Amino acid sequence: MKNKIISSKLMLLLLLLLLPLLSCHGGYLDYTDALTKSILFFEGQRSGYLPQDQRMNWRGHSGLSDGWTVNVDLTGGYYDAGDNVKFNFPMAFTTTLLAWSVIEFGENMPPAELRNALVAIRWSTDYLLKTVSQPNRIFVQVGDPVLDHNCWERPEDMDTARTVYTVDAPNPASDVAGETAAALAAASLAFRPSDPGYAETLLRTSTRVFDFADKNRGAYSDNLNIRGGVCPYYCDFDGYQDELLWGAAWLRRATQGDNYLSYIQENRQTLGADDNIDEFGWENKHAGLNVLVSKEVLDGSVYSLQSYKSSADSFMCTLIPESPSSHIQYSPGGLIYKPGGSNLQHATTITFLLLVYANYLEKSSQILNCGTISVSPSMLRKIGKRQVDYILGENPKGMSYMVGYSNYYPQKIHHRGSTLPSIKDHPRVIGCKEGSVYFNSSQPNPNVLVGAIVGGPGEDDAYDDNRDEFRKSEPTTYINAPFVGALAYFAANPNIN
Repeated sequence: MKNKIISSKLMLLLLLLLLPLLSCHGGYLDYTDALTKSILFFEGQRSGYLPQDQRMNWRGHSGLSDGWTVNVDLTGGYYDAGDNVKFNFPMAFTTTLLAWSVIEFGENMPPAELRNALVAIRWSTDYLLKTVSQPNRIFVQVGDPVLDHNCWERPEDMDTARTVYTVDAPNPASDVAGETAAALAAASLAFRPSDPGYAETLLRTSTRVFDFADKNRGAYSDNLNIRGGVCPYYCDFDGYQDELLWGAAWLRRATQGDNYLSYIQENRQTLGADDNIDEFGWENKHAGLNVLVSKEVLDGSVYSLQSYKSSADSFMCTLIPESPSSHIQYSPGGLIYKPGGSNLQHATTITFLLLVYANYLEKSSQILNCGTISVSPSMLRKIGKRQVDYILGENPKGMSYMVGYSNYYPQKIHHRGSTLPSIKDHPRVIGCKEGSVYFNSSQPNPNVLVGAIVGGPGEDDAYDDNRDEFRKSEPTTYINAPFVGALAYFAANPNIN
């Protein structure tokens, strides 16, 4: 009898542990719903005049005078995270990844979500076109981050300096210009089927911006006149060389031009294509570059680019736990972990690359050799699916790290607009320091930033719902952008085990 009582208590304990997971998802994951919300998130990050069909309706117009100090219209674009600054470096990377998501997985998206994804891309590309509208000049940022971070106020109320940070030739900005060129080239491919005229504008501008990046080599954060505004927030710590190869690779993809093929062949060593091949994010493009270029080897038998494919293979093998070269760290719950900043930015970009590379291998009927083991495309997809499922709630906490998805998600995210009352409900201005009371509140945020993926848990799977821990609780556009592509794939292929 005693054993039966102990057994019953153990069963009850197990049920209690499983309850968050079961209540979170009802036993399954709805990838299509998550896809819809992952795209909707970008409407909450919009700067500028909001359109009548704005769905994140607790937001209002903001940043309407951006650019006036330099007599240029720089309205529009996205706030990259929970603050009110427009940092072009991560914004351009976000745009490239959104466009790549559409290029690779757009056919997996429901028509309405494909349209929404293109709208999200265009909100950024329209702005990026403005930033490169003047010859030999690029506007790289709008908003003084020091002053902005000293306030906690809605974007609709912001009264801090909207300083415009500019780089004129021959001063260097290879990183931001190279990423902008990549974004415009990738977006041209995304728009080509539906809006060829706009696609041509994007591509033509991309070639010009890439020339600026290549001729004025160096990191934008090395310019002393802007360094104080861009560092340490989006300073280029890893160098500008990868953005030159990245921009050229996207232009090669978009134009099929032999000049860009020659560029990525001839500059591979001088621009360090073999450096840091395990990294991919707003600052370091190496792993993404290698996967992107590998398509030419796998599909087109361009064997002069074999070294890029070899680097892509090496990177993929590091992600396979059974591989002799495995060195990626996973949390006890199975989440990819890399140190540095918010962790989910690593998990989402790596997941995206896993799925893209799996497609490239499958279409060319190839597998990946990792020493003594052979890795199929389906194995890469299973690793990617584990990451997606973890983020959506199949994790030790049973929490979805996407806001608004499931019944259990972060309620107190580090995000000004979400934290403060909506201007629709509280039209009176909330001043710079008046917002602190909302930041310090123990209450959930009044506005749900649907679809936002927060920085997420650390290497121990621990997550406290605390807006003060910004590395864990702050969402960013560049966490969401690659996740759009991953969700599109699994929305169409939900039953991969």
